[in-house]
Amino acid sequence: MESKVVVVSIIVRDEEAAAAVNDLLHEYRQYIVGRMGIPYRQRNVSIISVVMDAPGEVASALSGKLGMQPGVTAKTLTAKV
Repeated sequence: MESKVVVVSIIVRDEEAAAAVNDLLHEYRQYIVGRMGIPYRQRNVSIISVVMDAPGEVASALSGKLGMQPGVTAKTLTAKV
């Protein structure tokens, strides 16, 4: 499988989903290059950007699992490298 540079953007609207999000990110840690989280308290959301170097199927699997969590939205952007 060809590895790609991917950014997964995550918005967490439900604080109780944070543990599940962190568990999933930990599960995929071997592919994660870095992550940045921003708590946006005025809007009661947290925004997380995760940079991955992974096969497309792996990035899609993570994004899909994240998006299935209640109160979580996830989208993937793949770099043309």
